[in-house]
Amino acid sequence: MGKFIVVDHPLIKHKLTNIRKKETSTVVFYQNVQEIGSLMAYEISRDFPLKDVEIETPICKTVQKVLAQEIVIVPILRAGLGMVDGIREIMPMAKVGFIGMYRDEKTLLPHEYYAKFPEDITTSIVLLVDPMLATGGSAIAAVDALKKRGVTNIKYVGLVAAPEGVKALQKAHPDIDIYTAALDEKLNENGYIVPGLGDCGDRLFGTK
Repeated sequence: MGKFIVVDHPLIKHKLTNIRKKETSTVVFYQNVQEIGSLMAYEISRDFPLKDVEIETPICKTVQKVLAQEIVIVPILRAGLGMVDGIREIMPMAKVGFIGMYRDEKTLLPHEYYAKFPEDITTSIVLLVDPMLATGGSAIAAVDALKKRGVTNIKYVGLVAAPEGVKALQKAHPDIDIYTAALDEKLNENGYIVPGLGDCGDRLFGTK
């Protein structure tokens, strides 16, 4: 069973409060989302595997450690873009893939409309990034899309999750780790997380 981890850190809680406030401006919202992404990157990478390499310091030759696998960040468009640069601040070597999902108005099921990934994604550690884990539908569909392409090491990274979304994602994909900055109370009748932070995409990009 994959892990479910709420990254519990005072700075993350402080910045999360900033983005929950309805009066927070687009620029401050975006900045705080990036900063939370950077802070979460430390916890996400805690169990990344290492391998030995021989290097030469100014003093002598020595065997030291480097990451054993490539890292690929895959944001779910468009809200997932808000956390990418923050994670890359800590992992500048990471490559970035993209997956776009839309919801069918009749069935309400998510469908993939765009996907672009690095060639070595199947052997990489993939961080699937989407700030809001509400019903879990988009995340499940995105994991389906990644697994269909041969990806085996996937970690979901988000800001705020509803218990319903966590349960759905764990049921559909029990092998993946889930990292969020907060576990909120519930979903309301419109599918929004309570207390949540509203529509993350609109607030990141000033489209509403």
